[in-house]
This record gives sequence, C-alpha cells and structure tokens, in this order.
Amino acid sequence: DVGAASGMVWGRVDRPARVMVEYATTESFRDAVRLPPVDALPGSDFAVKRRLEGMPAGQDIFYRLVAADLAEPGLVSEPATGRFRTAPADRRAVRFAWSGDTGGQGWGIDDEGMRSYAAIAGHAPDFFIHCGDTVYADGPMAAEAPLLDGGTWRNVVLTDAKRKVAETLDEFRGQWRYNLMDRHVRAFNATVPSFVQWDDHEVLNNWSPGIDLRDDPRYSETSVSRLAARAAR
Repeated sequence: DVGAASGMVWGRVDRPARVMVEYATTESFRDAVRLPPVDALPGSDFAVKRRLEGMPAGQDIFYRLVAADLAEPGLVSEPATGRFRTAPADRRAVRFAWSGDTGGQGWGIDDEGMRSYAAIAGHAPDFFIHCGDTVYADGPMAAEAPLLDGGTWRNVVLTDAKRKVAETLDEFRGQWRYNLMDRHVRAFNATVPSFVQWDDHEVLNNWSPGIDLRDDPRYSETSVSRLAARAAR
C-alpha cells in the first residue's frame, strides 16, 4: 500500500532474524533513513512489514532489508532491495494495471514461470490492483495437467501445501509461499506497489460461514469460519 507520503514494505526470511530496513530517494542509498529493526519470528511465518513514512509525494523511493540471524548475530543476509514511487500530490497522469486469479485451475509454476507478472512489470505501472483470488487455497495442484490442444502443462515447482486443500494455518501460509517461489512474482513485488483485495478462493469457492463441508471428502476441518480465520492470519 503506497500513498503520497508513505508505503508499506514486506519481507520474509527463513529463520528467526532481526530485520533492518532503510530507505532513500536515490539508488545509491545516500542519506538513507534507517528504521528501528523488527524481529521475524515463527509466529508470523518469519514475515515482517514496516511502514515507511514522511516521504515526499511523487518521489522514487529505494528500500532494502537486511536480516541478522538471532542465534548467530554475525550471520547476515544479502540485502533484498526494492523500489516504488509515492503518489503525486498534484494532478498528473498515472499508469496502473489490474488483474486477479493467481495460480488457479491447477496452473502453477512451469519452466517459464508466471510470465504474466513480468509482462505487467514491463509496462512500469505506478501501481497494481489485484482484484482477488491471490491464491487458490481450495484448488490442489498436480504435477501435470492436460491442455486443450492435447499438450501437457507441467508444474515444475510443486509443494506439499499445494497438493491438497488448505486447512491448517501452515497450509494457508503455504499457498502464498508457493506464489513467492516464482521469480517473476518476486521481481514484480520489488518494483510495483500493489493494492490487494480478497475474492473467495483465498478460503473456498463462494464461501460463507453457512457452507456445509461435511460431504466434501477433501476437508477434515468442516468449519468455514475457522478456515477463514486461518487464511486471514
């Protein structure tokens, strides 16, 4: 989420770590502003977020995150960098893109990756609106899927979390972890600010608390309210 004077940045590490965040108005990071560190812990699946504030409107902002292992503070990650432009304060033309439905109908990460994200990023939009179905928590993937032309789609990247419907907190988190394994998605997120909303497949197709899952053999957790609560965490 990016405004005229602020922007939210996210990061994730693979172990308990202290994450340092800094930003600047130049790619060289001259006169960078360093924020107080934040700890990435198991309770958040090692994800962190920080709001950068007090920035000028219509300005390119460069940011980077560096993580230090909490068990071995001398063990430090390579910097993860990104950029965005704050919203303008005056009237001017902006370019934005919108789409939705990532990884649905069994189409996951093939050998060329999620190229639609690279195509959108190539237009250098000021921001992107994701209209929902950011994941398909109710849509398991197989290693292969038939194509209408008789060919075969191959999901060359496939995780345990994507082989079944999501029920546990870790399985829901695994839905987003899967998408972030794609190089095009990661590059997109590092350069294009996004405004994201849910649709339904973040939990279940056309879900509502009153849906009865007892006749769906894929689910051992039959409370849609509990599924939605886990998805929201």
